[in-house]
Amino acid sequence: MNFYIFLVTVENLEEAQKIAHLLVENKLAACVNIIQNILSVYEWKERIEESNEHILIIKTVEEKSDTLIKKINEIHSYEIPECIGVRIEKGSEKYLKWVKEVLD
Repeated sequence: MNFYIFLVTVENLEEAQKIAHLLVENKLAACVNIIQNILSVYEWKERIEESNEHILIIKTVEEKSDTLIKKINEIHSYEIPECIGVRIEKGSEKYLKWVKEVLD
């Protein structure tokens, strides 16, 4: 079984909490960490922008990843939401077992 961490930035804490709860309640994520108040610098519509955002760190399994991406795109307030998945190469066996059990 392959495990993943997805990174998703959001505009405000309310949206972060809404997305986190929806993903966990629908068993698309075992856990979502919310890191508040990050500064993002990026190009958008030919301008360099800076935004205060929050980032979600989402733990899931590969089997749930396509549905997770689809759900983020459906409910996110951004025109093009960041949703980047990184495969977990190593991890605590007990933690990864817990992730699998929660998402079964």
